[in-house]
Amino acid sequence: MPVITVRTETGPVRSRPAAGRRAALPWATPLYVGAVQLGAYATARLPVRRRTDLLRAHSTNVANLRAGRWRTLVTSAAFVEHPLPLPYCAALLAALGAAEARWGTRRTAGVFAAGHIGASLLVYAGLRARGHGRPTHEPTDGSPPDAITQAVDVGASYGFNATVGALAATVPHRGIRAAATAGLLGLATAPVLHRERTFTDAGHLVALALGVAMGAGIRRGTGRA
Repeated sequence: MPVITVRTETGPVRSRPAAGRRAALPWATPLYVGAVQLGAYATARLPVRRRTDLLRAHSTNVANLRAGRWRTLVTSAAFVEHPLPLPYCAALLAALGAAEARWGTRRTAGVFAAGHIGASLLVYAGLRARGHGRPTHEPTDGSPPDAITQAVDVGASYGFNATVGALAATVPHRGIRAAATAGLLGLATAPVLHRERTFTDAGHLVALALGVAMGAGIRRGTGRA
């Protein structure tokens, strides 16, 4: 932490360290990403049916949320379908680590959680509005009556997108900030416009928008234009 030195007629006098200028050391980020990755390797060793049932039990899909299994809004962020590829793992570490260094662990966790939970709930509301999750009869072959309703929907991507959006919205330089947020929103919008889009594509866009809004709030809270 830098120390402010004030010179007087009798010599230099050290004042108290400047508050709020030391970046927090990221510690929660590597713990979280490491735990998710280790869990992914562990679940990958399970039999396929058991692994699928485990992931479905922690998914923020329509079936779970309609049944009131709200804990999945939290536990779904601790599971991934497959071990994270190295580039994605590095990007997740970089984004969450940069946020934790800038804002501290609590605020970073808050942005991540708000993006993850907020996007999951909004996607759930959209799917229910489109008719997914209405009671149906189980088919005789044992397959789910509605693949979307009982889809495996786990992972850190919603929270990751929200954190990236918040980081872009807190860039100090106005021009770079505008270009970064516009570019990210454009990239997230493109998959939603495709005919083969999935509800996860919409969730990524929603999470990014939520992150941009939270970043704007953080910027205003710190007094930066």
